[in-house]
Formats: sequence, structure tokens, C-alpha cells
Amino acid sequence: MAKPIPPHRTLLQPHSTFDLSSYSPTSSIQSLSLSHSQTLIYLATSSGSLFLLSTNPISFLRSVSVTDSSPIESILLLSDIGKVLLLCDGSLFLVDSLLSHPVKKLTFLKGVSAISKRIRTGEADCTDLVLPANLESSTPSQRLFNKLGGGLKANGVKSNHTVQGNNVFALVIGRKLILVELVFTDNRVGETDKEVDSLNGSLLILKEIQCIDGVKTVVWLNDSIIVGTVKGYSLYSCVTGQSGVIFTLPDVSSSPPQLKFLWKEKKVLMLVDVVGIVVDEHGQPVGGSLVFRGCPDSIGELSSCVVLVRDGKMEVYSKRSGRCIQTFTFGSEGVGPCIVANEEGGNGGLLVVATPTKVICYSKVPPEEQIKGLLRKKNFKEAISLVEELESEGEMSNEMLSFVHAQVGFLLLFDLHFEEAVNHFLQSETMQPSEVFSFIMRDPNRWSLLVPRNRYWGLHPPPAPLEEVVDDGLMAIQRAIFLRKAGVDAAVDDDFILNPPNRSELLESAIKNIIRYLEICREKELALSVREGVDTLLMYLYRALDRVDDMERLASSVNNCIVEELETLLDDSGNLRTLAFLYASKGMSSKALAIWRILARNYSSGLWEDPVLESDLHEGSKKIPSGKEIAAIEASKILEELSDQDLVLQHLGWIADINPVLAVDVLTSKKRVNQLSPDEVIAAIDPKKVEILQSYLQWLIEDQDSTDTQFHTLYALSLAKSAIESFTLESVSVNPDDQREHEANVSDLSRNSFLQSPVRERLQIFLLSSDLFDPEEVLDLIEGSELWLEKAILYRKLGQETLVLQILALKLEDCEAAEQYCAEIGRPDAYMQLLDMYLDPQNGKEPMFKAAVRLLHNHGESLDPLQVLEIVHNLSRAIDVDARLARLEERSRNVQINDESLCDSCHARLGTKLFAMYPDDTVVCYKCFRRLGESTSVKGRNFKRDILFKPGWLVTQ
Repeated sequence: MAKPIPPHRTLLQPHSTFDLSSYSPTSSIQSLSLSHSQTLIYLATSSGSLFLLSTNPISFLRSVSVTDSSPIESILLLSDIGKVLLLCDGSLFLVDSLLSHPVKKLTFLKGVSAISKRIRTGEADCTDLVLPANLESSTPSQRLFNKLGGGLKANGVKSNHTVQGNNVFALVIGRKLILVELVFTDNRVGETDKEVDSLNGSLLILKEIQCIDGVKTVVWLNDSIIVGTVKGYSLYSCVTGQSGVIFTLPDVSSSPPQLKFLWKEKKVLMLVDVVGIVVDEHGQPVGGSLVFRGCPDSIGELSSCVVLVRDGKMEVYSKRSGRCIQTFTFGSEGVGPCIVANEEGGNGGLLVVATPTKVICYSKVPPEEQIKGLLRKKNFKEAISLVEELESEGEMSNEMLSFVHAQVGFLLLFDLHFEEAVNHFLQSETMQPSEVFSFIMRDPNRWSLLVPRNRYWGLHPPPAPLEEVVDDGLMAIQRAIFLRKAGVDAAVDDDFILNPPNRSELLESAIKNIIRYLEICREKELALSVREGVDTLLMYLYRALDRVDDMERLASSVNNCIVEELETLLDDSGNLRTLAFLYASKGMSSKALAIWRILARNYSSGLWEDPVLESDLHEGSKKIPSGKEIAAIEASKILEELSDQDLVLQHLGWIADINPVLAVDVLTSKKRVNQLSPDEVIAAIDPKKVEILQSYLQWLIEDQDSTDTQFHTLYALSLAKSAIESFTLESVSVNPDDQREHEANVSDLSRNSFLQSPVRERLQIFLLSSDLFDPEEVLDLIEGSELWLEKAILYRKLGQETLVLQILALKLEDCEAAEQYCAEIGRPDAYMQLLDMYLDPQNGKEPMFKAAVRLLHNHGESLDPLQVLEIVHNLSRAIDVDARLARLEERSRNVQINDESLCDSCHARLGTKLFAMYPDDTVVCYKCFRRLGESTSVKGRNFKRDILFKPGWLVTQ
């Protein structure tokens, strides 16, 4: 913003002038507002005359003579009773407000040097004064004392009557401070105001307080009386009479003491040389001090300002800032003493200045005109400060404050100060977001009629697109630079002249700040049409700065964008993701899904770069979805809520190709109102996407509680087929290198699968839990496989007990499961059947003695002893036969010796020598046999200690 021009605004303007050249010099002046259309001015002269003037314009009404030659020193207006109290030649005089009756002198008090009316800011802030109790007699005046109430006596005795009148004064007579009340006699009930006005008044002494000598000025506020002398200022309590020093003036002071009561703040201004110090009723300084340019002749008050007159000049100071905001020259240097007066209360709009030769009436410039003047001079801060001041004082509405903030914002915007402009826009409670639409989109447009017209003061150009605002502003800067070189001043920011801004930077700043304004406006309560404009134009601005994240955030959230206004913009600029989000937010699902499908295809084919993958590479191993995965995710979000079956199945395939989990989420979503037809879904699933089919069937059966046997059987068959394939893949015999590759493939397959548990586990659980599938059909499928536990479950469902036991006991060798199944059968013969299987497993399988012993130990009581013994007898005979057969085989073994055969011990050729063969099939010559012995072989094995068993049908390793 441009450097502020020295604070100077037009607060007052001359209203009218009255010539006093034919009258005596003025001694004091005061004004009183009687009505909205008439203001009276009381002008006291040094010759003792009181003139009554009327403004509008200033004209003479009448005058009265108070004394022949003494000046009237003070004028006190008693507006509540229509009287004027005058101090002249040490005495007090009373006259009616229109000077229609003769002046009455108030007797018995003389030598009054200063007077002040008591000012009460509130009943709670004041103590009621009381009358002396010893003034009781039969005279009318004394009866009046009793009527008004008693008071304090010198000896401290109190009466029971208090003073209720408002016209109470403090008089300074010599070294005494006398408190009096102006009362009227014969105040009869029913008298009119006119009759009361003509009655006589008198002064009633309430109290006397010892005071200092030389008092020149006095102010009585609530219970405190502040007096000023050439030595300083002191404070007296009207209740206790105690006193204290407030401030001591320097020995050489350039100005006499002056006190001025400030009506707005209910405080007192003390003049100390050229400094005005504001104090409260206790004499404590409050707020800041006012530093004047010289010693004033007189001090006045106008609303939030203090007015000083001196040496033919008038200066207006702001109470808040302490700065001089306006000056006037109304007389030549040496014109003589000047007096300024304001309307009582300090809220009026009139100020009167009197010199010995003339009276000048100044009127307050309307606030709007003051503000306009400041804005024309580009004193924006001063204008806002003035408005805030006026608003805090109740002289201006909050709506006007908002109005000015908006006006300042537009001026700053055209001055290329976009951040500050938006700051003021945001402080305006009445400004509508539509007022900035014309800066974004050229008129006419969809929202042109929403923009308020002719609301401001015409201080700024009409709205135009931001590009034009920037271009015009830059031209103005170039023009100002040229004028400065020519010696002509131009109202342009000096920073811009010294450092001409860059167009692109200015335009970017403008767009960013308008974005900031519209983003905040989105949080307000706005009409629908305005919300549509805000969101749509926000998208335009985001696009202008290529803020893709913000575009997508806005499009994917709840928004009021107008799609037809943005389709071409987003399509042509390649912001298809944003367009897809926008379509989805507006319920245009088909169009949104079509875009996501296109994006997924383009990412997959490499037609587009995938920024997500690029960032993934730079960030190392951090897992971030690729572009096509994000497309599938966004499409699945839409499909999960759709009940349009054709549209769901149309896009299911490409989503499943990218991420099967998303496809399952789409099919099993609980967000849609109407679920899809299972038959059509199953028909639409790619047969290669087995896991998707299984997950969907599992959802139908477990979550949807489907009892359709077709679905149960289809699920069981699909699981069985997958289990067979998995088992086959794991059992393939490969070389070590192929084995490692195979294990890696299996590991990758496991990681890529979105199903948590292995397929066989799921198959077994389902076969056990469901009774609605066709077990024979499943059994036909797995009959030739190694899925023995699954076969056992199916045979069990079919009631094939023997086959179940054979599988559990002989194929799976699960003794516990076999015994448990026998317990489920519940017949003792089941245990006998199991024992028989253990001892005679058939098909060349060796007897399972340990299992048989376990069975006898756990369930011996359930077995028939005779049958068990018979079995044992048969087993013993079989062992004996086997042993005989083994011995026969050993004895009948043959060995073939040729010329090349060698002794396994001495390695000599055997030829035709005798030889021997040990049980471990070693052959030695007879000599070595005699040396080794028949029980120890060449290999050092002692057959007596380490018996060698040859395998037989009852002997196991």
C-alpha cells in the first residue's frame, strides 16, 4: 500500500460567520442545542452583556445587560430547567434561556473566582449530599431546607433529609470551596414549565471545604472536585473534604491551568504546558496524552476529537491517536484571545469559535464525506480507523463499517494490492462473493445478474477481469514514472515506482488472493446460485494456477459446481481426473466410470506417465498405489453405491484385472440399496478369476445366509478344484534349482492372494459346516486326488464308515481322529474294526503296532477279549511263519565267485579257495574268516551285540 499521507481529514467545515466589530470584546462563549432545527449561542462580552445568537445561519436574537463594565467570566447552561447561570464580577446571576426576563442576581455570595456544576455519571458513582441539621426554623427558606432534606452540620450531626436536585455547584471563594444547590421557592404542584421558569431561585449552601489559594479553574465530577492553580492541580473529596495533589506545574509554565470535562469519555482533560493529560475522577491518568503544538487559549470537544484555538488558529486532535487531523486559520496573527465552545454533551455536530471581532460557526462534515475524502487521498488506514471509531461510539452502523471495508478493498485491488484488498473484503460482513465474479469471468455470464450494482461511491473503476486490472495498473505505474521524471507528483505506490512489479507475479498474486476469499466464503451461508458461482469460479482459478490437488479436492467433495461450465475447460486441459470426480459428485456415474476406465487403460499401456509411480521410485520402498490402481479404486467407490446392475457388471472386468479385492468389494458392497442378481453376477465373473468367484459365493453363503444348494455346491466344487491344483503344484518333484524357483512362485502367489486362509483349510471348514452341497458331486471331483481328509469328510456325510476309518487310520494315520470317529459311531464293533485295520492293513502295508497298542490302552474296555486274543493268535502264527521263511531265505542264499573276486579283508584272489559270507553280505577267504571269527565281519560289526535284521512283512525300519 502507498505510504500514508500525513493524517489530515476534513472533520469540520465553516458554516456561517457573525461580525462582532460593533460589540465589545468577547470574554466567554457557550452553546446549547434546543431542537433539531435550531441551536442557540450565548455570547458574553467583556462589557458585561450577554448576547443570544441563533445559527442557521448565525443571526442576532436579543441581549441582556448583566453589569455595566465587568466581563462575564463563565456561562453555565442549566438545560433541564431552562436557565443560564452567569459568573460576573465575583457574583452569580440567573437568567432564563431565551433572555426574555430580567437578570436576577443571587445574593449573599461574593468573591467567586471559579464555578463548576456537579456532573454525575451514574447514581452508583455519587454520594448524596445532606443539609446541615441546625437550619430548622419557621422561615420559608428554612422550611425549604427541611423539605429538601437535612444534611451535615459542622459538628457532624446528620439530619434525615438528602439533596435530590441536579443543579449542584462548586464555588471557589478565596481559600474556600463552597458546595451549593440552586433551588426555587414556591414550587407548587401543577405549575406549568412556563410558570416555573418565571419563579425566583436562590442558592442553598451544602458544605464548605478548605481549599488552596489562587484557584483559576474547577471541575466537579461525581464525588471529586479537581481544581487548578498556577502551581498545579489538586483533588478534593466532596464527602470527606480530604485533598491531594494530582500534578505540580513547572515553575515557568507557558500556559495557565485549564480543565476541560470530556463528555464522551466522562473524564477530565488537564492542560500541563502543551500537553493534555486525561484523568479519571480520582485524578489517575487514563489512556494516552495529547501533545499540542502550542498553548491553547480555549479547549473544546467534538465527539471523538479535542479542539484547540490559539492565535487565530484552530487545531483538531483525535482523542484516540493523539494526532492533529485538521487545522483552520480564522484570524490573523495577534488577533487576540479566542474562545471555542461546543454543544453540551459533546455529541453535537456544531462548534463555535469567537474572536474579539467575529463569531464563526463550524459544522461537522458527515462521516461519509470524511471517509470519502480520506479514500480519495488513499489514506486507507485512516479511513478504516475513523469508521471503527465512529462505530464504537455509536455514530456509525456496523453495516457502514462493512461497506467501507468493501470500498477500501476495491480501491486496493485496483491499486494492485491484492492481499490487503482481500483482507478488507473478509472484514466486510455485507459484501457478497458475487461482487468479485466479474473479476474472474467476463460479463455477461451465468452470474452477471447476481452482482449488486451502484452500491459504492464511484471511487474505483467498474469490475474487469483480473488480467485487465493488472494491465491497467501497470500502465498507471508507467505513467506515474513518466510524470515523476517530469516533476509531476502522481498518487502511486512509491515501492511500485522504485521496483516495477512483474505482470505474471501480480496476476498470480491476484488469483491466489481471490481464491483465498472464495474459499472462506464457501463456509458462509449463501444462496444456492451464489454457492454455484463460488465453487465454479474457484475451479477456474485453480485451473489457472494449475493447482491440480485443489481441483480434485473441490471436485471430489460436496460442491455446487456447474458441470456444463467446466466440462470443456477440464477436458481440453487434460484434467480428466478432476472431471471424473466432478461427474461422480453430481451423480453422473456412467460418465465418471468411463473416464476412470480410460485412465486405467492409458496408464496400463504407457500412453501416460504415472506421476504416482515416479514419486514412488524417488521415495524408495514406500508402497503407493499406481495410477491405474487409483483409477480402479475411484471407480469401485462409485460402483459400490450403484444399483444399476448392467453398469456394475460392465466395469467389473477391468477393475478385477487391476485389483481383485476391489472387484469383490464392488460385488459385496452393503452401500447399494438393491443388491445384484447372484446368477447374473456369477455368469459375468471371468472363470479365470477363481478367487473373486469364491469370495462372492462365500459372501452369499455366510453374509447373505443363502440356502441355495446350487451356490453351496458351486462353492464346494470351486474350492475343491483349487485345492487339487494347489496340492499338485506343491507336490511336483523338481531339481533343486527348479525347486527354489517353484518355492518363490508359490510365495508370490500367496502374497498376491487376497484370501487370508489356505484353500484346503477353507474347503475343509466349508465341507464340515454346510449340509446344502452335493457331496457325491464333490467326491467325484476329488476321487483321484490326494485330498484324503476331504474324502473322509465327504464319505462321512454319505455314511461310509469303513471308508472313513480306512482313510483316517491307514491313509492319514491319524489315530486320534480315527478313535474319535469310532466314538461318534458309538458301536463297540467300530473299535474292533479299527484294531483289525491296524494289525492287518492290507495292500502290503506293515502292521501298525503302536497304533494298535494305543487303541488297546485307550479303549480296551470297548473291545471283545476273545476277538482280540484270536487276532493275537493269528498274529503270532504269522510272525512264526515269517521267521521260518526268513531263516530259509538266509540259508538258501547264493553267491557267485569268479577269477576276479577278491577277499573283502586281505583282497587276495579267491579263485578256488574256500571262503565265507557274513550276514552283511561281505565275502572273505577262509584264512581271514579264521582270523576274524564268525561273529565279527570285515567292517567291524559284531553280530552278537549288534543284531542284523533283514526286512520282512512284520519288520519295519
